[in-house]
Amino acid sequence: MKKNVLISGGTGFIGKHLTDLLIANGYFVSILSRNKKQNTADVNYYKWDVTNQSIDEESVLNADYIIHLAGEGIADERWTAKRKAAIVQSREQSIQLIFDVLKKNNKNLDAFVSASGIGIYGAINGSEICTENTSPTNDFLGTTCQKWEFAADCIENLGIRVVKIRTGLVLGKDEGFLKKLAPIFKYRIGSALGSGKQYMPWIHIDDLCNIYLEALNNTTMTGAYNAAITDNTTNSIFSKTLAKIYGYSIWLPNVPAFLIKLALGEMAQILLTGRRVSSEKIEKTGYKFQFDNLENTLRDCLEK
Repeated sequence: MKKNVLISGGTGFIGKHLTDLLIANGYFVSILSRNKKQNTADVNYYKWDVTNQSIDEESVLNADYIIHLAGEGIADERWTAKRKAAIVQSREQSIQLIFDVLKKNNKNLDAFVSASGIGIYGAINGSEICTENTSPTNDFLGTTCQKWEFAADCIENLGIRVVKIRTGLVLGKDEGFLKKLAPIFKYRIGSALGSGKQYMPWIHIDDLCNIYLEALNNTTMTGAYNAAITDNTTNSIFSKTLAKIYGYSIWLPNVPAFLIKLALGEMAQILLTGRRVSSEKIEKTGYKFQFDNLENTLRDCLEK
């Protein structure tokens, strides 16, 4: 009988790719969605409403694994006080909903795998390579990720194996970060941002989804894992490589940091800061990245 993987946030960029991968590997997939959708042969849809703290409990009770991707987008809107609260609460409250069902029904899982972010290491520029043991920071990004992971850790208290995937910049075809950025470079008006020296830890969507699959299958995996390539990619290198894909060299000066801050406010730190991260821990599990070269990765995302 097929194992059932319940995905929260399964209709988003990562969730859609992950659903296809899980089905291809013999899993049955269930998806928590704000709107009930038509079930298919391989996917069941269940309704939940995090704001009103309601969930179809059957979704959790039928699950062998849960992959938790749900949460308000970090970069979707300007960081007002209200928006920042929504970002944090969407992560804490969604896990709490699942936790309550698990605890009330004494439900066990083979594993609970939660998204997290390399933002846990903070909005700081530096050349230090951050490992999973690097101390988190107390700025907004760092605090948000800490609360996100703490909520997931509560599920570990139920005797369930918990894995947290600290994700870098996800690169994929026609979606995510590149969907917004590529057109600017395609029309040859792209340039580096701020100093251009800020690091940009990245990962191909296929590698990220395969790491989630590894977290399900590899029972020795527990705790936090960085999901990003360990390299020296800065914003300047990324921008020059992207321009190269489109057959030209950057001719415009860097976009001044003050303009980005003026446009985005505090959220500008997403673009203007960055830290290197180590992928050593995930590689020690035996996982091998399919995409570890930036130019080849960008070509795969943009030329097909």
